Amino acid sequence: MFDVLGASRTDPATRIEKAMAARLGVSARVIVITANELDTIIAGNPLLKLATDPARLFVIVLGAPADRKRLEPLVKQDWAPGKLALGKRVAYLWCPEGQLESRLAIAVGRAHGEAGTARNWNTMLKLHALVAKTA
Repeated sequence: MFDVLGASRTDPATRIEKAMAARLGVSARVIVITANELDTIIAGNPLLKLATDPARLFVIVLGAPADRKRLEPLVKQDWAPGKLALGKRVAYLWCPEGQLESRLAIAVGRAHGEAGTARNWNTMLKLHALVAKTA
């Protein structure tokens, strides 16, 4: 596996967080996924047939698979016209009315707190293409 950060026993997210704090004076949580995880996220999106606008289809990558438990109760609720689906380490959100106007997005944000990072489907596809070029 290609390691952009170099070989180390330290978790790459922790290394990036420390480097950002030291070099930029910025404290921020970092989530790192592998190219294989990104492949799985892209291939496993169950909302692609429902979503008509990739800018309003979101993926939240969770910090750890265990963070998924916070979102499981939300899957059982009716979010029409939106929809929520869960993967192993991700949540897929279809917010046709937009993220800021979405009851679903607000509820998911409250439930996961800072346990993840969200990107729209367009951005996820661009990241996937970038990773494919470096492989």
